[in-house]
Parts: sequence; structure tokens; C-alpha cells
Amino acid sequence: MPEKSTDWIAGVDGCKAGWVAVLRNLADPTGLHLHLFPAFADIVSFVPQIKVIAVDMPIGLPDTLGPGGRGPEKAARKHLGERQSSVFTVPARPAVYETDYLQACDTAMKTSEPPKKVSKQCFYLFPKMREIDTLMTPELEERVHEVHPELAFWRLNGEAEMSLPKKVKSRANPAGLDQRRDLLVSKGMPQDFLDQKPPRGCGRDDLLDAAANSLIAERIINGQAEPFPKDFRRDDRGLRMAIWA
Repeated sequence: MPEKSTDWIAGVDGCKAGWVAVLRNLADPTGLHLHLFPAFADIVSFVPQIKVIAVDMPIGLPDTLGPGGRGPEKAARKHLGERQSSVFTVPARPAVYETDYLQACDTAMKTSEPPKKVSKQCFYLFPKMREIDTLMTPELEERVHEVHPELAFWRLNGEAEMSLPKKVKSRANPAGLDQRRDLLVSKGMPQDFLDQKPPRGCGRDDLLDAAANSLIAERIINGQAEPFPKDFRRDDRGLRMAIWA
């Protein structure tokens, strides 16, 4: 368990078991902790308080979508080349709160122009999107930031997308994961930490994504990160719609 401090940051990724977080103390850069949280609320209320939580999950959901969809996805894809398919199109909030796939597609089409259905991959994320959406407030934005691992790796890789995919035909690609691990090692993260066996319900890709997100959390707290898009908008609840990197 981390010692009490005011300098804790976290990179977070959703996984089958809940949320996996790489916790770091900026006062002790070598001190890394891998923690599995059943619920996102557990991260927000964690003691010691985590100053910056960089999480790979959409934050800020418009009630209706126009051409091009939500701004962050469009802005992120411009930089990711062959990796842009990793950025899912997020529907409007009413669709995210549907629990049946066909109904979600119907609602998404009614709340988008031009009408657009929901991908199965995005639909499977709806429970976690709702989990964050019910918690988020404009005040909480000081601590909780939306990130995306592939944009994080792009930033860490000298603003170039990774040459190898993380997955091939929905299965983990060892070469692509090794490439990302090696990049994180080059940024000072211990290889033995990154190569550890993930906890049950967490994949190797989840661990590496959380680690990359933690480096973006550090950029955020140091004022080095920027939002995508820079001229981000807010949703109908006043929540910022931006991916940070």
C-alpha cells in the first residue's frame, strides 16, 4: 500500500476485473504500484488522494452528435495513421445508457446526424462509460482526465504512431506489446515491473496501457500535456470533451 503523500498520480485502464491502475509518486520516480480496483469510484476516493487520474475511457458525452462525431476521437485519429482504428466512435449519451445492443444502435441513430449505429466493441465499454459518467462533475475534472493509450504512445514515441499493432484479429500481438514495453523502458519505467504477470482479469495490454497513461498523468500534472482538440467543447452537463497527451 502506498505511503501517504500529496504527489500521487495514476494511469488507469479498464479491464475485465474492473480497473487496473499504475500508481506513481512523483517524489519517488522509482516507486511504482500496480493496483486493481473493482470500481472507478474506488480510485477517486483512494487514500492517499490521487492528484491526477489519467483514464482510458470517454468523458463528456453530448446529447446529440453531428458530422464527425465527438471531437476528441476525430482529433486523435489525425495523428495515429494505421493505429487510428483503435479509437472507437463514441455515441451520444442516451445511447450509452442503453443496455441492449439493438436498442443502443436505434437510439444512436436517432441522436446522430448523419445516423450512425454503435460498434460492438464500443457497446461492450458502455458499463464502464456509465460508471465514470455518473461520477463526473466539472469540479472533478481537475483530477480526472480522459486519455487514450495509442495517443499516449504516439506522444512518447516522438509524435509517431507505433509501427506494430497491439492486437491482430482481436488477439494480443506479442511483438506489438514488446514494442510498447520497450518504449516505456526507454522512458525510465522498470522492465521487471512491465513484465510482471498481470492480476487475474487483467491482460498484459491493460498493464502496458495503464503504464503509458501514468506517463501522461505526469505530463498533465507538470503542465506539459495538451488537449485534443485544443478548442475542446463541453457536453450538456458541462463536462470537458478532450483526450490528453
